[in-house]
Amino acid sequence: MRNGRDFIARHGETVFNAARRLQGDAPHTPLTRAGFAQADQMGAALAAYLGPTPSMTLWASSAGRALQTLAIVAEHLALDWHGAHADDRLVEIGMGRWGGRYYADVIAEAGSVIDADSGLLRPSPDGETYPQIAARLNDWLAATRDDPGDRLIIMHGVSSCVLRGIMTGLPVWPSLGTAAAAGLPQGSIVMIERGVETVIHRGGGSAPA
Repeated sequence: MRNGRDFIARHGETVFNAARRLQGDAPHTPLTRAGFAQADQMGAALAAYLGPTPSMTLWASSAGRALQTLAIVAEHLALDWHGAHADDRLVEIGMGRWGGRYYADVIAEAGSVIDADSGLLRPSPDGETYPQIAARLNDWLAATRDDPGDRLIIMHGVSSCVLRGIMTGLPVWPSLGTAAAAGLPQGSIVMIERGVETVIHRGGGSAPA
């Protein structure tokens, strides 16, 4: 448990999302116009909730789409994007040989890519597993436990679900091998305070990852 609040947000829609491609840990897939609009809405929602120039630490996945989203949100908050911390441990699930391919092609080859129990993406045969995601996120949590006060964390669909599951103490999904919260649309923001989650803004995106 930290003393501050954690605002965990999912980046805006990207060109991969719009094209229905499996994005995974691709390092840079730019935001679409819809993605920029979602980031604007996120920034406006946070500014209304927190007030002007809130005191908070800025974090983001090292992926370009998360950093793009953070730049827009930080502008709304009148905070300096250059002071943000980018961390590889916050990136999206690694999709192995499924990464970058169209959903339809992978489904035709391997069946559904959605885990029936959790509603999250299935790991690819040579991709990252959910326990591996949980391990890197637990490492990040341990390393940043002493962050002062509030913080904003911009990340991804699957990895944010795992982080939220860990931070709120949810039970392990047998099909995944780790805890994970329910997925939220792109552009969504939750607040976690002492293990309790509140949805601050529900985005307008739809892609699972």
